[in-house]
Amino acid sequence: MDFQIQEKTAYCYTGGKVFDPAQPSVVFIHGAQSDHSVWILQTRYFAHHGYNVLAVDLPGHGRSAGPALNSIEAISAWLLALLDAAGIDKAMLIGHSMGSLAALETAGSAPGRVSKLALVGTAYPMKVSDALLSAAREEEQRAIDMVNIWSHSTMSAKPSSPGPGFSVMEGSRRLMQRIAQRGPDLLFHTDFSVCNDYAHGEAAAAKVSCPTLLLLGQRDMMTPSKATAALKQAIAHARTVIVPAAGHSLMAEQPDAVLDALYGFAGEK
Repeated sequence: MDFQIQEKTAYCYTGGKVFDPAQPSVVFIHGAQSDHSVWILQTRYFAHHGYNVLAVDLPGHGRSAGPALNSIEAISAWLLALLDAAGIDKAMLIGHSMGSLAALETAGSAPGRVSKLALVGTAYPMKVSDALLSAAREEEQRAIDMVNIWSHSTMSAKPSSPGPGFSVMEGSRRLMQRIAQRGPDLLFHTDFSVCNDYAHGEAAAAKVSCPTLLLLGQRDMMTPSKATAALKQAIAHARTVIVPAAGHSLMAEQPDAVLDALYGFAGEK
């Protein structure tokens, strides 16, 4: 489904169902060097079980026109413009990694537009090492390989790799390569810089009033659970769920566990 946002074409995946603004809506926001497809299982289930789904391709990613946005605040403003374009007064926001910071900023800056907030593979501050920033600027493939290794808990994830010849890790690697090929130059560096530079997380978190879930991978090396201490302190009502045997790419490594946690949270009164 295409929208015109800030005079650019923006693509959102709807989970295979016709979008109906009368239904409760959920917006899924991907992380760095990714697109809507990282949510494929979760979005299809939500869409076929009573929810509107908008799984975004952020500007410069996937099917959405560039340029890529250069701050979390700019991504948040874009998300609010998306809600306006779709005719949605209030939605649940689910964000992964960079997308979790955008969801957090939106829930803090426009609390009346967010019904629930799920921060997946999140951390604050979300600092990126100088070595990784340098690799993303000068050796993009090396940066992709580094992040791909660090984002997975194992070379052979189960049960999401049930058949011979299928690799969760290689699937993630190919997605990042495709995003690099289709997107603007230095997209990975832009995304990492956006995460690294965001400095308003605690202020945003202090304004979050809606029900909040922190969904974290047990073996996440990119955003380890201890890195959520500031968020937990600022969002006192937030609940934390740890997904066993999962790294930063927990939607791919443990898709059913992630779905169960998100769908259960969405249905809570």
